[in-house]
This record gives sequence, structure tokens and C-alpha cells, in this order.
Amino acid sequence: MDIKIKECNFEDVLTLQKIGIETFDETFRDQNSPENMKSYLEKAFHVDQLTTELSNLSSQFFLAYVNNEIAGYLKVNTNEAQSEELGNEALEVERIYIKGTFQKNGLGKLLINKAIEIAMEQNKRKIWLGVWEKNENAIAFYERMGFVKSGTHSFYMGDEEQTDYIMTKILI
Repeated sequence: MDIKIKECNFEDVLTLQKIGIETFDETFRDQNSPENMKSYLEKAFHVDQLTTELSNLSSQFFLAYVNNEIAGYLKVNTNEAQSEELGNEALEVERIYIKGTFQKNGLGKLLINKAIEIAMEQNKRKIWLGVWEKNENAIAFYERMGFVKSGTHSFYMGDEEQTDYIMTKILI
């Protein structure tokens, strides 16, 4: 299996949009109303929104390819780009998604390790993420990667408020 992780740039915005919509829909379609999914996907993955996020110097996107096929992606945030104010010593993994057909092949671990590598290069003391309380497979994966539950925050899926666990891994 030939795996490549490539930093995303403006020329990749349509690929990012496609993988973002596909993986989010695949992951959460069955647990949310069609109206809330449509509302969220149209807003979060609109080309203008993604272009704005790509323009933020405190955010980075990475695309993961397996045998030259797009398989998933990672978004990390530092400083003011973090979705919660956890300080300048933290790096947030805001999004990490992998197509179902590519899961269980070590790709998630590679993407988490990429985030940890970035955090270490920037002298961050911790890495954190939010994960939906009902996403048991993801929670178990993050726990295996050394993350621990450290709080909660709200996530809005359309008009529905959901609870995400904040999970943190201390690096230094």
C-alpha cells in the first residue's frame, strides 16, 4: 500500500470539499436527520468556507492518498484558530476523517502522528480534539493513541446541539 500525506493548498479545495462531504456524510448520516446533515454539509464544506480556512495561517489541512486515491484528510489548528481557547501551548485536531474503505489500515494513526509531529515542531505542550460522545469507535481509537477525556463542548449539527468529548494528549 502506497500512502502519501500531502499538505493541502488552494488548488486542492475541490478535492478537500469532496473528501470532506463524503467522509462526514458516511460517518454521521445514520445518526442525524437529513435536514441537519444537509445544513451542516452546505455550510462547513462550502468552497468559500474552505478557502477562508485555508487562508488562515494558524490552520493546516493535509490530504491522505492510498495508491494515488484520496482516502482521508486532517485539519489542525493553533493559536486563535482553535475551536476552543486552550492556549498557545495547544494544537487542535479539528478534523480527521478517513473513508470507510480505508479504515483499519493504520491511516488514522499516521494522520494523528502527523499532527503530533507538527505540534512538537511548534513546541506545543498538548494536542487535543473534540469527538462526538456517541462515536464509540473514534473514542476507542483516540484512547489507544494516548488521548484522555478532559472535558466537553457543544457541537451544532444543523439545529441540534450535540455533546463532544474533549480529549487531550500531553506531549512534553
